[in-house]
Amino acid sequence: MMAEAEAEVTVGFAGLDHLGIVTAVGLAEKGFRVIAWDPDPERVGRLAAGDPIVSEPGLDELLFVNAVRTTFTTDLADLTNADMIYVAADVPTDDNGNSNLGVVTDLISAVRDILSESALLVVLCQVPPGFTRGLGLPESRLFYQVETLVIGRAVERTLSPERFIIGCAQPSEPLPPALDVVLSSHGCPILQMRYESAELAKISINCFLVSQVSTTNMLAEICERIGANWSEIAPALQLDRRIGVHAYLRPGLGIAGGNLERDLASVAEISAREGIDAALVDACRRNSAWRKDWLYRVLEGTVLRDLEDPVIAILGLAYKENTGSIKNSPSIALLEQLEGRRTRIHDPVVPASVVPWAEHTQTALGACGGADAVVIATPWPEYRDLTAKGLDAAMRGRVLVDPFAVLTDACPLDHGFAWYRLGV
Repeated sequence: MMAEAEAEVTVGFAGLDHLGIVTAVGLAEKGFRVIAWDPDPERVGRLAAGDPIVSEPGLDELLFVNAVRTTFTTDLADLTNADMIYVAADVPTDDNGNSNLGVVTDLISAVRDILSESALLVVLCQVPPGFTRGLGLPESRLFYQVETLVIGRAVERTLSPERFIIGCAQPSEPLPPALDVVLSSHGCPILQMRYESAELAKISINCFLVSQVSTTNMLAEICERIGANWSEIAPALQLDRRIGVHAYLRPGLGIAGGNLERDLASVAEISAREGIDAALVDACRRNSAWRKDWLYRVLEGTVLRDLEDPVIAILGLAYKENTGSIKNSPSIALLEQLEGRRTRIHDPVVPASVVPWAEHTQTALGACGGADAVVIATPWPEYRDLTAKGLDAAMRGRVLVDPFAVLTDACPLDHGFAWYRLGV
């Protein structure tokens, strides 16, 4: 029965950025007929040809095997055949985390004009509390769905979500059949709540993540100063039921990517407007800025202080592995501080053109040639193939800045390297 219901429901998408592409193809994988619209003909053409556009593990294969169930189009009228339409654009943010909702409102305006009398509109973009209710559309056909994709794991989380959070006008009433069938096909809990609660739920999730990140980074830095090792402490926290095995306990280089920064900005704005003490947000922002500067502080205390004209290799430009995004990337922040110095860069996805003044190399080991210091700023899996022996032969100096301990299997200390890691 479920397979028959899925075949009868057609799901539309307006906006084909990272969020829209992954979610659309994910629903096609579940058996639904998908019509995906975007006004950009180049984007639509590439997707129709099987080019996933964005860097996301597993997306190219998913796009290929579901081509027969997915229609990419620039014709807005095609969406009139959909039983429900997701507005699914990525929401851009500025350097302070403030959202530009123009792309969302433009898509909603376009869809509103062609929305059939029975079709549902589901806002999937992240928007501030009050946005969905303020659209003025019939509440019986208007919903907000919290997106919880994680870049680098988006396909996995789309196909196997932990739960769905749905904002609606009447949380106690059953969901419309089309939306219920789409969500139920994933076999996970569905939490219905008022629009504002759902919009704030996403912000709440990220605020808790930020608090874990900030606490972990603070304690990891204490480890670095007093001779403790954070990797020895983390298992003790994971075995505490009040914290748990899935707690975010990996030290990092501050907050990056844009999503967490946006939610901190939202909490700060709401708190200022409502007269609420949000000092915690300010503390998290300060901790993030301090931690993001960790890479430069290590270089400043070693090669920048001791050598007149050091050669520095930066491996990784993306803010995290398995993405091409450099939004608030610690690596890019470091390169801004190093501009004018002899610097070589490598990233398997991010184009070298984002840092035109630096020397680009085709391989990671090539970037290390003649370097006095190597910084592994992004823990791309391929960097784990680097060996201490290979680095020893390629480098001029002996400084390895490896915040995420990518080279754990390489035993750099046994080859005389000064090996700098977070939390050690």
